Amino acid sequence: MGNTFEFTLLIAAGSFLAGLLGSLTGLGGGVVIVPLLTLAFGVDIRYAIGASLVSVIATSSGAAAAYLKEGFSNIRVGMFLEVATTIGALSGAFLTTRIPTAAIAIIFGVVLLYSAWMSAKPEAEVPLEEKPDRLASFLKMDGSYPTPDGVRAYHVRGVPAGFGLMYVAGLLSGLLGIGSGAIKVLAMDRAMRIPFKVSATTSNFMIGVTAAASAGIYLHRGYLDPGLAMPVMLGVLLGALVGARILPTAKVRTLRLVFGVAIAAVAIEMIFKGIRGHL
Repeated sequence: MGNTFEFTLLIAAGSFLAGLLGSLTGLGGGVVIVPLLTLAFGVDIRYAIGASLVSVIATSSGAAAAYLKEGFSNIRVGMFLEVATTIGALSGAFLTTRIPTAAIAIIFGVVLLYSAWMSAKPEAEVPLEEKPDRLASFLKMDGSYPTPDGVRAYHVRGVPAGFGLMYVAGLLSGLLGIGSGAIKVLAMDRAMRIPFKVSATTSNFMIGVTAAASAGIYLHRGYLDPGLAMPVMLGVLLGALVGARILPTAKVRTLRLVFGVAIAAVAIEMIFKGIRGHL
């Protein structure tokens, strides 16, 4: 009984840190949760993914409401892109029982390395005189967000490229249980030229729907363990709420560097374990 209680507390503490990082970077915590459960606690990767998806839904619910109130999230962008991510999520969840766990771990590691590399690159500058995207203007996606110097307006660009990347994000979410926030943030930040804080907060708004689509399939296949999912969900939710309070005053460059270094280290470990067949 004592060991079970200690195990639960450790998982909840680790989940809190995952939720905090997930909320600040738009990742949803799953990027840290799955490696934490599999590498540190020896949990089967499919059960880890199931618990992660539940935590992703909790993170989205917890942080999204706070970000909406503060005026960061772009709802029109989120709802439009959610169509692609939901279709992708169902595809990924369908594939999960048809791919060996070692292969899933290696794919996970490669995705994390790519995300870390993209995160470390300097933020692309958007020329102020650049014309708005026709499709974005038609769908009324342009918006504004609060900054220390007042409200700043921005244009949305590259809508077709962003939509395509969102399908890939959803596919990875269903397959890996990561909420695919890494790909979503990068798609909005790089392809669609949306400011990083808006990308991160809109990603938090979206990931709950994406994860819910995948979680139903994991539940049906018996990969959702309530005893594991509950402390993960509570820890991540609390971390997400704390992160939502910190984000408005956080430095974007610092967030990117913390994100990049943390997940690069995890990625190498996941790939190594997958190649050795220890997962």
